[in-house]
Amino acid sequence: MADPKGFLNASREDWPRRPVEERAHDWEEVYVPGALLPIIRTQADRCMDCGIPFCHEACPLGNLIPDWNDLVSRDDWRAASDRLHATNNFPEFTGRLCPAPCEAGCVLAINQPAVTIKNVEVAIADRAWEEGFAPPRPPDRLSGRTVAVIGSGPAGLAAAQQLTRAGHTVAVYERDDRLGGLMRYGIPEFKMEKRHLERRLEQMRAEGTKFRTSTAVGRDIDAAGLRTRYDAVVLTVGATAWRELPVPGRELDGIHQAMEYLPLANRVCEGDMEASPLSAAGKHVVIVGGGDTGADCLGTAIREGAASVTQLDIYTQPGTERDEDTEPWPTYPKIYRLSAAHEEARELRTAPSADADARLFAASTLRFTGDANGHVRALHLVEVDAERRPIPGTGRRLPADLVLLALGFSGPDRSDGLVDQLGLDLDPRGTITRDADFATNVRGVYAAGDAARGQSLIVWAIAEGRAVAAAVDRQLTGSSRLPAPIGPYDRPMTV
Repeated sequence: MADPKGFLNASREDWPRRPVEERAHDWEEVYVPGALLPIIRTQADRCMDCGIPFCHEACPLGNLIPDWNDLVSRDDWRAASDRLHATNNFPEFTGRLCPAPCEAGCVLAINQPAVTIKNVEVAIADRAWEEGFAPPRPPDRLSGRTVAVIGSGPAGLAAAQQLTRAGHTVAVYERDDRLGGLMRYGIPEFKMEKRHLERRLEQMRAEGTKFRTSTAVGRDIDAAGLRTRYDAVVLTVGATAWRELPVPGRELDGIHQAMEYLPLANRVCEGDMEASPLSAAGKHVVIVGGGDTGADCLGTAIREGAASVTQLDIYTQPGTERDEDTEPWPTYPKIYRLSAAHEEARELRTAPSADADARLFAASTLRFTGDANGHVRALHLVEVDAERRPIPGTGRRLPADLVLLALGFSGPDRSDGLVDQLGLDLDPRGTITRDADFATNVRGVYAAGDAARGQSLIVWAIAEGRAVAAAVDRQLTGSSRLPAPIGPYDRPMTV
């Protein structure tokens, strides 16, 4: 603990964002470049080095947060990088994309703003790349065992890197033309520039991991046949089966799933096309769904030049403070948060009829109506109470030329045939079943990440990837020195 009075002498200060008028017209990350390092040492000083650091328990990776806070405070960036990478393969991803349940579990958060753990993490990660503290770590020798990892999202990449470093020959199969899963085509560029992803992929190639893109296992390659070619197969295909909205008018043109819309905008940023065929430019856009994916659609539509953008959230507007009775510390509370996209929408007034920003809370979609050509032109909604019961007399009509459904995901997509070709068992939620060792009902086949856990956070996906790698390594060699931060049945802290 470098400064025993740090939490008393310094207040919380977050990485500042660029002005809305500037960032809403480009696709670069929303934060002010270079503005984090001048404040981060003082912020790390606020860590109290608690005797029982609940941030460890709140983070499924078990990140050594007080350790690297202390090292940053002492300006020892190399040691801080070593501590950070000891538990997290991709801190530059989590430092940008994770909602930071660790901060909700910070002991300081009992009665003060939490330590800026997420900011310290991304500062260490970026400094590690700049200073060369994250070189490739190829294995000293090969085991002679082979593993196929299907899916290149955070769970798949974490599993592949751990298994490669353990000496196994690993090939990652990805159905898209580029690697990264949702990090590539689901996360907008303004939240994480893809250069961070490319840099880590180059590290993995240098370590020996092989990648096979544009290869859908189950469609382009028979899944059962692939199983016979490898000593083990790890399924990290994600939960990509999106949820539907079965209301009248759903068949109208102009109503699309969020994951039909977001990848096209990302492809524009990749240079694959000049403009998205689903661009929001000049359109009245309504986003159904109040989660992070909906916020990603919001920020994307703003940058594409939408005439208006409104986001519907079926839940009532939460308060700005934790409800200690229903969500006591150190659980992750549902409070009113203003993402970068919502801040942009508020300042630009993209939805004048909405509540505090672009969101309409406690709003349920009743139906869609369209024009004579079968294209959507309006969304009809009603306000609901806390039990989602319609409130009489609250019906409204919103103009809508483009409707985006951001309602979450239920499990792996079965259309490619992988699940059926392998004969995998699924649970009632539609996710892949597995035992305490991450093994499915098919011998030698393991499942990790959202495909088995269900839709979750990036930090849980990486933890699953690390844990399944340890299980596979143990099955292949009889023992394993790889860390297993979680079990398949572990869940976030709740009341």
